[in-house]
Amino acid sequence: MWRLHEARRVCFVLLAALVMATTSLAGCTGVLDTTVAPRATLNAYPLQIQEGETVTFDARDSEAVEGVITSYAWSFGDGLQSETVSGFTSHTYSTFGIFTAQLTITNDQGGTDDITATVIVNGAPQLNLTFPEVIRSGDSALLDASGSYDPEGKTLEMAWDLDWSEDSDRDGDTRNDVDATTDTVLLPTNKSGTITGSLFLDDGDGATAQQVFTLDILTRRYEVKWKTMELEFSWDEYLEQGEEWQGNITPGAQGRILDFEGVLTLDQDVLAPQDNFSLSVFILDDGFKQTDQTAGDNVTSNESATAVVSAEGLNPFGEDGIFDSDSEEALLELLLMDANARAGQGSWTWSVVAQQADPDPIFEGTPDPDPGNDWSLTVIIKVHMPELIEIAYE
Repeated sequence: MWRLHEARRVCFVLLAALVMATTSLAGCTGVLDTTVAPRATLNAYPLQIQEGETVTFDARDSEAVEGVITSYAWSFGDGLQSETVSGFTSHTYSTFGIFTAQLTITNDQGGTDDITATVIVNGAPQLNLTFPEVIRSGDSALLDASGSYDPEGKTLEMAWDLDWSEDSDRDGDTRNDVDATTDTVLLPTNKSGTITGSLFLDDGDGATAQQVFTLDILTRRYEVKWKTMELEFSWDEYLEQGEEWQGNITPGAQGRILDFEGVLTLDQDVLAPQDNFSLSVFILDDGFKQTDQTAGDNVTSNESATAVVSAEGLNPFGEDGIFDSDSEEALLELLLMDANARAGQGSWTWSVVAQQADPDPIFEGTPDPDPGNDWSLTVIIKVHMPELIEIAYE
């Protein structure tokens, strides 16, 4: 009986010990199955950038807690991702917007942790510039940047440097002038060649855009035909003995001087001796001077006294043809300032002098019956003048 009771007690003790052992093992198994998560830290800089700039992401202060960190998974918020074994990377944002970058770290226990950073990317201004492909000298070129815009709707500041060959603000830098600030500019031209300039846009928040432009300015084309014209100048005056009259003309301003003739005519005298006047012409630029006198014996009862100055073949005839030039004025200057056809250019001075214009009084002490004389001067000048007609390029 005692043995049976003792055996039951031993079994109960063994059973209790088994239950305790099972419970203890179950607790150990639970500790082994629990995953310890790492702790992620993230430093991103800069957080405000311009489109096309790069952000650095530094997660090297993250902790594995247990074991080691085995993976850094990056999602940059713009659809691009990467994975690194170190907690340091960078990323370039090519478009504007607000992006949430997320980092997920994983340790060798299988634990993970997430952390995010917000990156603000400012969009660059969109510069749209148009200008004429063909410009003739003397035309105005319309530079139009009104189609430019800021992707976030900011007001753009515009700065035009219209000619890099000029330093309009005189600071020593020909490429930073601000010649205009409007979205369109009408740029006049006056000569052929090229004009290089630039347009600079600023959104006021650090984003800029710039475009360099070059305008090719072509000459104009003219058909030139020469024609002969006669220019006539005339004067009527009265001079007493010893007096002089002068008159100025510029006949070569619009053409080449070919020939000229000036004729001075005196009114017929009533009493002898006949009057004697001189006629002169002086062309300053040429140093040309010619003089003639009216002689008393040239005067008859039927003729008036005259004096004549003249010259022929002063310049060659112009040649018809097709010419390119920046302007009609520039071409006229070229044609008329030909070194071999400049005779008669500049100012002409005509002078009439009354050398003898009075007979002595009939009776001493009485008034002179003929103290002076009326005269007329007529000048005819043949000029070869160019006619210009602008024609289109073929």
